Amino acid sequence: MPSRARIGTTLLLLVIAVGLIYGFLPGAIVVDAVVAVNGPFAVTIEEEGKTRVMERYVISAPVAGYARRIDLQVGDAVQVDQVLVSLEPTRSDALDPRSRAQTQAQLSAAQAAVSAAIENARAAEAQAVLAQQELQRVASLRKVNFISEQALDRARAELNRSQAIQQAAQYNINMTRFELDKVRATLAGANARQTGRSETIGARAPVAARVLKLVHESEGLVQAGQPLLEIGNPDTLEIAVEVLSTQAVQIALGSKVLFDRWGGAATLQGVVRMIEPTGFTKVSALGVEEQRVRVIADITSPRAAWHRLGDGYRVEARFVIWEGKDILQIPASALFRQGRDWAVFAVENGRAKIRVIDIGQHSGLTVQVLSGIPAGVPVITHPEDKIKDGARVKLRT
Repeated sequence: MPSRARIGTTLLLLVIAVGLIYGFLPGAIVVDAVVAVNGPFAVTIEEEGKTRVMERYVISAPVAGYARRIDLQVGDAVQVDQVLVSLEPTRSDALDPRSRAQTQAQLSAAQAAVSAAIENARAAEAQAVLAQQELQRVASLRKVNFISEQALDRARAELNRSQAIQQAAQYNINMTRFELDKVRATLAGANARQTGRSETIGARAPVAARVLKLVHESEGLVQAGQPLLEIGNPDTLEIAVEVLSTQAVQIALGSKVLFDRWGGAATLQGVVRMIEPTGFTKVSALGVEEQRVRVIADITSPRAAWHRLGDGYRVEARFVIWEGKDILQIPASALFRQGRDWAVFAVENGRAKIRVIDIGQHSGLTVQVLSGIPAGVPVITHPEDKIKDGARVKLRT
């Protein structure tokens, strides 16, 4: 009987000891984890941009005089050569023989500039047609893998550049014609004052467009060259984005751009048309001086998708500088330093295991995994200091 009591007491003490040991053992650490997955991956540069009309013209007073009231309103359509503002020239603008000869020479120079601009536009049109044909040839060779994807990208960029040059040449024609009209108006006003007739001079529209801004709406005295109103075609919008100069060097001509938060539900597609070669200093909201570069992008989405956008509207631009379709990726918050290497805590059989990995592209919140862990393995995000290699962990529900 005493032996049975001793056995019972011993068993009870063992149970108590085991309970105490188990009670003092560290419990499983509750962690958050995300599974490493394959999927689309893109590295982007995000900045705020503004829309602006490409074909924009400032109509100014050709001579000093008394401007009549402008009856147009913002948004009104105007036709080519339509008189937008009528002015009565002042007598102080009468031309002496020397000034008249100079103005006649300016008229001849303006006529020659118009002719040169027309020829340049023809050359630019021929170059754009050649670039279009070259792109078609390169695209057909790419389909049979005869050339690289990079060659196709270069052909596309060359076509975009040629089309931009062609459009700039057309703008130059309009500008030279407008300068020609200004010189003609000056001579017409001088002739009217010389003959003693009270004639008005009209500031005319160089292109068919819409009124964007009224600078001098009421009648009154104006000086030669003073802006009166602005016109442009609101159907030809471009996006101007000011990016840091260190980011601008990563953006290439022809790069894809995505436009978000512009007011519509869909994300608009675009392409980089020009990166200005000169930077400028801008003070940020925090008072820090930054060197920025203006990047110009065109919207490639159908006009019906963004027809409500106007001049000076705000958009969020995302420049895609690298992308892949089937990329192994994890959250950047799972990374930590292991010596000189990057590592993560992988969850295996309820334990946290340190796995050294190689990473590639980085998009801010997500990183590309080149090696170290396979797809489907959970990795701990925001690992705490108390998590060690081999520690018991429990996924948060």
